[in-house]
Amino acid sequence: MVEGKGQVLAVNISEKKGEKKHNIGEAYLICGYGIENDAHSGNHHRQISLLSLSSIEKMKKQGLQLEFGDFAENITIEGIDVFSIPVGTRIKIGEAVIEITQIGKECHNHGCAIRRQVGKCVMPLEGAFARVIESGWVRVGDTVKI
Repeated sequence: MVEGKGQVLAVNISEKKGEKKHNIGEAYLICGYGIENDAHSGNHHRQISLLSLSSIEKMKKQGLQLEFGDFAENITIEGIDVFSIPVGTRIKIGEAVIEITQIGKECHNHGCAIRRQVGKCVMPLEGAFARVIESGWVRVGDTVKI
């Protein structure tokens, strides 16, 4: 059993697929759908994406100037390495409950802009994906508890 507690640093959405996400500070997670008004929401197993601050910091050490959402993650978390959470684990994040469905994924179209810039991206190995089990608000500063 993985245990841990973290904090939400950013809540990011994009209006169109293929765009970087931007921090909106808070969002409503809809059970079985994802984040309200996010282009990647829908009835599938990758309703929301998570990325740890530690993963972003690895890329910053390569000289990149990065903002939360640049890796198209919906929720940026500090204090928990999301890539170490087993599939099937439920997480309370703000008012919502999510379930991890996948760790990592293939990049689209031979890689994202970050991969083209530096030759690698953290999402394929360190991003986590989840479905929303219980609806609720998620805000910057909220607790994340496994």
